[in-house]
Amino acid sequence: MIDLRSDTVTLPSDEMREAARDAAVGDDVYGDDPTVNELEARAAEMVGKEAALYVPSGTMGNQIAARVHTEPGQEALVDAEAHVYKWEVGGFAQLSGLQVRAFDAGERAVPTPAQIREHAREASLHVAGTGVVCLENTHNARGGVAIPKADIDAAAEAAHELDIPVHLDGARVFNACVALDEDPAAMVENVDTVMFCLSKGLGAPVGSILAGPAEFIEEATRVRKQFGGGMRQAGLIAAPGLVALDNVDRLTDDHENARLLADGLDAVDGLSVPTPDTNIVVVDSEDAGLTAEEFVELCDDVGVLGGEFGEYHTRFTTNLNVSRADVEEAVELVAEAVQSQ
Repeated sequence: MIDLRSDTVTLPSDEMREAARDAAVGDDVYGDDPTVNELEARAAEMVGKEAALYVPSGTMGNQIAARVHTEPGQEALVDAEAHVYKWEVGGFAQLSGLQVRAFDAGERAVPTPAQIREHAREASLHVAGTGVVCLENTHNARGGVAIPKADIDAAAEAAHELDIPVHLDGARVFNACVALDEDPAAMVENVDTVMFCLSKGLGAPVGSILAGPAEFIEEATRVRKQFGGGMRQAGLIAAPGLVALDNVDRLTDDHENARLLADGLDAVDGLSVPTPDTNIVVVDSEDAGLTAEEFVELCDDVGVLGGEFGEYHTRFTTNLNVSRADVEEAVELVAEAVQSQ
């Protein structure tokens, strides 16, 4: 099978397995795990923040950020297609007592300063005030769009003028940085906090990072414990994360493979595929007379795995376990399957 469902399906490399085996460990709840401490320090440095916290998942990182930035009853201002809104199981409401004010940020997936000013609300006797603005880069639901630093900065500046903190869901922020040739620390310098995943394009088996000011991370550590994310000898899973941080540059390979996949599938009659910014390829199969469910099943039958992304849209995600040869084979298999209908 050629598995293009997500970049979360990668298997740890031999180097990662060796790092896990040999990791120095301690009780991380006590702050005693040297490998976790090293990972957090290096991750914070990479994104130019004072401190960082290792968490089991990106969702937990985003939810912790919302909890620490806000007070119950406030609003979170988000794009209507944001991961924190669509795919985190109502966490803002359940875990932080927030209501979400969602709006359409448009195809480029980042709110303009005018939209921030329009939708943000000041607290009053009758109105819940805006407690946090959440941005996303790359933007998953909008096809892995890589949002330029200038757009992130403009949105953050508008929020800060209203004294609203900004959190960046940067699950694939390194993909954005590679695509735009931007330094990660510069990319996120004007957001207050950022979460990024080790277990997507970077290939680690487990974990994400939440980074921000030292005082914020101190409180985030307490909330992580409250959410059940306090880990013990976590160096065993943090060690592969350290190896994963060396995989940033090779994200270029995934992007090249994604463009190859998109071009190949776009040439198939009935399929429409825009050129991706990063490693997410979205296929529209409506003109082929196939719903996404039918198209995914068709692809599965010939050994190519993808995921439904809407009624007629399917997502394929290139990753470090998928080679150029795999992509070329996937195009051939899918083309033959569609043409045989």
